[in-house]
Amino acid sequence: MRNQRATRRTVLGLVSSAVATGSVASLSGTAQDDGSSSGEDEEGADRDGATEESPYTALYEQTRDGLVLVRVSGDEQAGGIGSGFVYEDEYVVTNEHVVATADELDVQFVEEDWRSASVVGTDPYSDLAVLEPEGLPEYAESLPVADTIPEIGRQVVALGNPLGLDASVSHGIVSGTNRSLPSPTGVTIPAAIQTDAPVNPGNSGGPLVTLEGADVVGVVSAGAGPGLNIGFAISAALLERVGPALIEDGTYEHPYLGVSVVALSPRIARANDIDEPGGVLVVETVPDSPADGILEAADGTTVVDGETVPVGGDIIVELAGEAVPNQDALSARLALETSPDETIDVTVVRDGERTELEVTLAAREDS
Repeated sequence: MRNQRATRRTVLGLVSSAVATGSVASLSGTAQDDGSSSGEDEEGADRDGATEESPYTALYEQTRDGLVLVRVSGDEQAGGIGSGFVYEDEYVVTNEHVVATADELDVQFVEEDWRSASVVGTDPYSDLAVLEPEGLPEYAESLPVADTIPEIGRQVVALGNPLGLDASVSHGIVSGTNRSLPSPTGVTIPAAIQTDAPVNPGNSGGPLVTLEGADVVGVVSAGAGPGLNIGFAISAALLERVGPALIEDGTYEHPYLGVSVVALSPRIARANDIDEPGGVLVVETVPDSPADGILEAADGTTVVDGETVPVGGDIIVELAGEAVPNQDALSARLALETSPDETIDVTVVRDGERTELEVTLAAREDS
């Protein structure tokens, strides 16, 4: 394995100048001397030769023992590399799509220690997986997981193995929260974190951590493409619901309402005689779902300013007493604050009147 690793480093070294530009940096290398010197810098240095440590170096040193490279192989793929991190002392978290077709799994820790690993549980609806290595190195440590949603603008760092470049660091900010992220199942992942930290193939499954505090706020899942500076991570809040269940049961049951909705745009609001847009319009209820027979779907269409829009149907404005301004908020509320078999209050506007309904949620069935 070490020879393979050395070869990979040699090959990737030839392209590192192309893939490590911008804000991506591997902290396994050494600083380069350009031959110049600064009297001000020399005067600013400590008399004993100490210099101020970069916050990114400090964060890397704080988190490195919890970082993992995931190598997969199987009949349906030649092999691939993802990222992960130590979770709950003896497990590794990564993405479900990283290990979905794997027959063999190996994980590598920061000191180049390899371990075989097995899948404890996977959840395609959140794109999360938990692995169990055959023993962790003594130095391996769990990374702390945040218990709150990060503020927009908070500085964050994506840690992982982009393009196979191990133990790499890219930095950015939290660009948005409560995003809906497409998943391999076709069902969107709710409550995702958006970041402008560069994310590339190989980053999948790695942690997105705060620069201050080094708390995991997300599990990196996808990037929008080269040069777009848009990446997404599964929120720590969703991880903390799904992860323990995967460890305990190998699976996770997602709450299910059974509706299709659209945002209440100004045109839809006008068509439905709503003065203040806000909420989501039910356009379909799934037969035999919790919503069937309780919530009413749109029953027609009309044209407003040249656009065909739905009319009729309930407008969901609150879920369990909390406002629902859009689809992303509805999905996040269901995913993070409700459970299967729980009866919740759903406040709707029906025929111009606010009405409170009770719906007992079900568990989402496998597609």
